[in-house]
Amino acid sequence: MSVRVQQGPFDFGAECDRFAAGRQDTGAVVTFCGIVRDDGGLRAMEIEHYPGMTTAAIERMVETARDRWSLTDALVIHRFGPLEPGERIMMVATAAPHRADAFAAADYLMDYLKSRAPFWKKEHMQDGTHWVAARAEDEDALSRW
Repeated sequence: MSVRVQQGPFDFGAECDRFAAGRQDTGAVVTFCGIVRDDGGLRAMEIEHYPGMTTAAIERMVETARDRWSLTDALVIHRFGPLEPGERIMMVATAAPHRADAFAAADYLMDYLKSRAPFWKKEHMQDGTHWVAARAEDEDALSRW
């Protein structure tokens, strides 16, 4: 199980290859890559965090996923700092003997990262800058877990 919070970019393909390499105890690997999207006029998104708190919180999310589903491994990478539309912001990879557990754990981690990971996001738009508020649909997604 690995959690990385980093400023620099990551190579999604290389991370997937490394994560899946040599596995004989795993029947399924599920991956997800989040990309900064432009919802209309976004110039950049700035992500702030408190390093010790952020990593520990994400590690707890991964441990919860591991306790709940039969995972053989999990990887979470999340970036911070300034990011432009089209850049990779995060990835989740889960490995399990069977696909249902790998999919469920990845879905759980994505929902919890979106709503509970201690990141603060500021959007720099064409017409000004504002902090991103919690969204009701992201909070509602947690009710399935």
